[in-house]
Amino acid sequence: MLTALLLLGGCAWLRSWWPGATAPAQPAFSGPPPVVFLHGNGDNGATWTTTVWRFESQGWPRDRLFVLDQPLPLARDDDGRPQEGRSSTDDARRFLAGEIERVRRLTGAPRVAVVANSRGGLTLRNLLDAGPAATAGAVSHAVLGGTPNHGVWSDPAERPGSEFNGAGPFLTRLNRPRNAAGDEVTPGTQWLTIRSDANDKFAQPTGEWIGRPGRPTGVGADGPALKGATNRVIPGIDHRETSYGAQAFAETWRFLTGQAPPGTGIVPEAAVTLAGTVFGLGLANRPGGGNFSNNLPLAGATVEVWSVRPASGERIGQPLWRGTVGADGRWGPLTTTPDTPLEFVVAAPGFAVHHVYRAPFPRSSSTVHLGAARIADNDRDGAVIVQMSRPRGYFGVPRDEIGLDGRTPPPGIPPGVAGVSSTKLVLREPAGRAIVGEFNGERVIGRTWPAAENHLVTLELHR
Repeated sequence: MLTALLLLGGCAWLRSWWPGATAPAQPAFSGPPPVVFLHGNGDNGATWTTTVWRFESQGWPRDRLFVLDQPLPLARDDDGRPQEGRSSTDDARRFLAGEIERVRRLTGAPRVAVVANSRGGLTLRNLLDAGPAATAGAVSHAVLGGTPNHGVWSDPAERPGSEFNGAGPFLTRLNRPRNAAGDEVTPGTQWLTIRSDANDKFAQPTGEWIGRPGRPTGVGADGPALKGATNRVIPGIDHRETSYGAQAFAETWRFLTGQAPPGTGIVPEAAVTLAGTVFGLGLANRPGGGNFSNNLPLAGATVEVWSVRPASGERIGQPLWRGTVGADGRWGPLTTTPDTPLEFVVAAPGFAVHHVYRAPFPRSSSTVHLGAARIADNDRDGAVIVQMSRPRGYFGVPRDEIGLDGRTPPPGIPPGVAGVSSTKLVLREPAGRAIVGEFNGERVIGRTWPAAENHLVTLELHR
């Protein structure tokens, strides 16, 4: 399928991948190019799971798709000042440069495409702007989803050292004109930006989502667009859906191949192989360090994976996989079927026993990352704590149909701009029953576990 699409592109595709080529003369590397995926601020590579499934389902080879996990993915408050548990723009740039070179060595490809969400797009721009010429020439296509290219706010008096301040030195440098036309993109790479019309929480005219309610931000919905790039607007999508949604996938495929994708659906596999990494939360996995992912392997964590009954979330038989992860944090692999719902259990000293319920996985994945988690101090008086998480998008009211244990919508989801990716219930009743989470047709069923015994439950959505 993909081969036919690339042949339809003819020499135009070849010239875009090997500059200077004028005819399809036996290149050193052939076939679909490697695609490198970089997540956004505070996230990890699991956010790309469904995007990778869509690429594979339309024929892109699995061994040409590379998902990254940036260590310490949260940006510093002030880029010029060290901050424990966070990374600078230079830290992020060096990481991406090393990974691109690794992919080129593995595949033999002269150039790669990079698809990045939010902060990841700033990292890519910084690499191509400030990196060595050899690295800058290694990226043929750049796709930036929801990247705050002109800032989340633009005010020289408010946290000027933040990489997200459009008036700060970092973005002022990246956005300087590169030619007489005023283009803001680095030459030698083809650029695509994808943005929402008005539903991106980080591209708003006032600062409700950044702790500045009612105050002008100096940016608007068009903040992610770049002069000199191909700029696409998808109405109604939220900040994460600019990269991880089906429509964003279609725009990305079209940009990389010159053709519309054959489809955007996910085709199930007969046998599904799963694996991933266990990450801790907070500062270097320290107790009290906060519930944000640091993308550092949590050596010594134990993992169990159970198949569960679709109607009740009750466990079936023995664990499909059980083990203690090593220094790399990796768990798995296990083989299952595309119609088997699963419960993942992660435990480690200083953390809660975290039960993560997932709907059946239609395809294999090596990015089933698991997070050890902690119960918040103000939730410890509850009998059961259940959260529903949407890592690849936000919950929008009234845009979405959302339910958790019969509450529609669940608590903590404000109406208007979609801006929260999780919702939580603190229940007073005893544990031991089924609990249902629903989102736009996806349904996850888990079990309640006792918080008094340090158990925490998450219903995690694919969509």
